[in-house]
Amino acid sequence: MSQPSDLQLGLDTFGDVTADPDGRPVPQAQVIRDVVEQGVLADRVGVDAFGIGEHHRDDYAVSAPDIVLAAIAARTERITLGTAVTVLSSDDPVRVYERFATLDAVARGRAEITLGRGSFTESFPLFGHDLADYETLFSEKLDLFAALRSEERVRWEGTFRPPLDAEVFPKTERGTLPAWIGVGGSPESVVRAARYGIPMMLAIIGGQPERFVPYADLYRRALGELGRPELPLGVHSPGFVADTDEEARELMFPHFKANRDRIGRERGWGPTSRAQFEAEADDGAVFVGSPETVAQKIARVARTLGLSRFDLKHSNGPMPHEQLMHAIELYGTRVVPRVRELLAD
Repeated sequence: MSQPSDLQLGLDTFGDVTADPDGRPVPQAQVIRDVVEQGVLADRVGVDAFGIGEHHRDDYAVSAPDIVLAAIAARTERITLGTAVTVLSSDDPVRVYERFATLDAVARGRAEITLGRGSFTESFPLFGHDLADYETLFSEKLDLFAALRSEERVRWEGTFRPPLDAEVFPKTERGTLPAWIGVGGSPESVVRAARYGIPMMLAIIGGQPERFVPYADLYRRALGELGRPELPLGVHSPGFVADTDEEARELMFPHFKANRDRIGRERGWGPTSRAQFEAEADDGAVFVGSPETVAQKIARVARTLGLSRFDLKHSNGPMPHEQLMHAIELYGTRVVPRVRELLAD
């Protein structure tokens, strides 16, 4: 099992459309520029990784994470830059590999990608895909992407595109593009990540993180049975850092609720109550509070699951950019070193 003391600590954002001081939505163009500033600050304060999600809807501003990441790459020196996630099912694996190999060149070897099916489905009709093929599209495209990671000539056949017999350019200086597979919690997805020999990123967005221990165990057991070496295991969860526990919860809740309630209306969930939020903050998947509180919770989950990486999704619905910037500063300057201190004990 990975040593928690080696834990990498990252931040993720979906480029949520934020609110201005009067509560009005900020234009998406400005949100994108703000995301770039958040990535630059994360690099400056010592965060290990910065991930941007892909969406195709009006409440999220980023549909092309690789372009935003390239802008961040040009202004940073050390931070790893990746996605949270790239919706591979509705994209072309060849073009995805080309784009991220290009990002890796701009970033001087700091690019990575997290591949997923996507919990939102707007990209499927947008790009001419049938939602009835949701599972098959991801399986087949992941198979092709895994083959492309060798950066050698690929001979491949599937059902959704003509056969491929080609090399893909540019090639990375490292010889492959680091990748993760985003997993929401199905055993089939866990085993698939092990089969391809790609590190797994668990999206824990509700309930107690400890309930994912069986998935971590299954992943490691599957890797062993397949004769593969141990691979990194990561977790992505929502949260927010402020100066005190009370302030963090008071600032986060209305924006967290606005985001969850909109999605709930689309998917048939009821409104999010304050009691539900408090339960998630106390013992569940929401990492909210002072730097000490958030650090203690991250360290506990890292030990429990044997993590190599923890990414805090710091964007929460329309939460203003200024609040997000302060949270990033606290995360990098106080949470990250405190987690390392706790795990070293």
